[in-house]
Formats: sequence, structure tokens, C-alpha cells
Amino acid sequence: MKKQTAGRDLLGKLAPTFAHLNDDVLFGEVWSREKELPPHERSLITIAALMAQGAFPQLKSHFEIGKNNGISKEEAVEVVTHLAFYCGWPKAWSAFSLIEEVYGK
Repeated sequence: MKKQTAGRDLLGKLAPTFAHLNDDVLFGEVWSREKELPPHERSLITIAALMAQGAFPQLKSHFEIGKNNGISKEEAVEVVTHLAFYCGWPKAWSAFSLIEEVYGK
């Protein structure tokens, strides 16, 4: 996985400690534990958690990360379809538009 710099890029001056935790701990240490949980599965779990929260800006970013981690468009659609029943129909509608943005129509 490529080194994450979004925290420093977007929040480095405002919240340097948060930026460090985001880039170095969450994406550096936690996401790098590939033996314990491969990136593909880690992405699926993260997508589910973000959709459940309705955290759509972060969800779009994680669809992009998931795509890079081998999640196909069909898998993304299936995850959102499944989660619609657990997280809410309106959230699924919103998530499908993000899938189209990331994967195309």
C-alpha cells in the first residue's frame, strides 16, 4: 500500500497530531497488518463501516482505496446492496452514485 499523506496534506498545519495519527498510525501501522487481514478484506470492512455512518466523503475515498486493493465494481455494488437492508435505503442510493464516480457507469 502506498504511503498515506492525506492527513498531513489536508490537516498538517491545523491538527498535526491528528495528521500523524491518520497517516502514520492508522494507514501506516494498522493498514499495513496485511498478514492479519488482507487489504481487500480491510477495505470491505471499512466501506461497510463508513456506509453505516453515512460518512460519504470518506466512503468515496475508501471506494478508491478499495478499487486499488482489488475490490471490483461488482463487489462494491453487492456490498452496498447487502448493506441497504442493514444501514438504510437512502444511504445505499447515495453510495451507488459514489461507486459510479469511482468505477464509472
